[in-house]
Amino acid sequence: MDMIRVENLDKTFTLHLRGGVALPVLRGTSLSVSAGECVTLHGPSGAGKSTLLRSIYGNYRPQQGRILIRHDGEMVDIVDAAPRRVLDIRRRSLGYVTQFLRVIPRVSTLDIVAEPLLARGVADDKARERAAELLTRLQIAEKMWGLPPSTFSGGEQQRINIARGFCADYPILLLDEPTASLDETNRKIVINLIDDARRRGTAIVAIVHDAETRAAITTRLLPLQAHGVAA
Repeated sequence: MDMIRVENLDKTFTLHLRGGVALPVLRGTSLSVSAGECVTLHGPSGAGKSTLLRSIYGNYRPQQGRILIRHDGEMVDIVDAAPRRVLDIRRRSLGYVTQFLRVIPRVSTLDIVAEPLLARGVADDKARERAAELLTRLQIAEKMWGLPPSTFSGGEQQRINIARGFCADYPILLLDEPTASLDETNRKIVINLIDDARRRGTAIVAIVHDAETRAAITTRLLPLQAHGVAA
């Protein structure tokens, strides 16, 4: 069963401060991802991997094409969906783990990780219990859970971001370099988290530059090619 279906997607950026130069990034791009798959985007810098991921999440609006996301048992085109519906899709169906944690002042690490469950109305104790499980698994010391992560290392912040992304068991996950700042031990932990999610039926689209990690998590590779600049 398809969880994501991208059909004939075109995305061009116009550089207004460069005399209106057009930068075509995606042309006729199509993709389908079923439950339990991990499709990894692969290609050179500028091939549109991050653009495709952000388009699927609804951050970028393409000039052409459809992006269908399974939500509440039906396929919803996130390109044309109303903003409130996009937010509901993100809250309940579509998670996104980036390389970087959006650090929130004075909010504890435990609450940052638990927030996706709290936003769904899960009881505080249950949400924080799940957050604690993930922080423990990702080797974030308990003495740090009550602290805001603004002063944590890059690797610690990335692990907190991963814990937050996996906390709510989204049916669909988008992963943008989830292991980029991690050592070998923590990289293996994240690979196991991804495998666990996939076995539960999560549909995953990932960008992973590390060849070993890519080989470990990928069920199918989607090659993308860079396009030239148009005047």
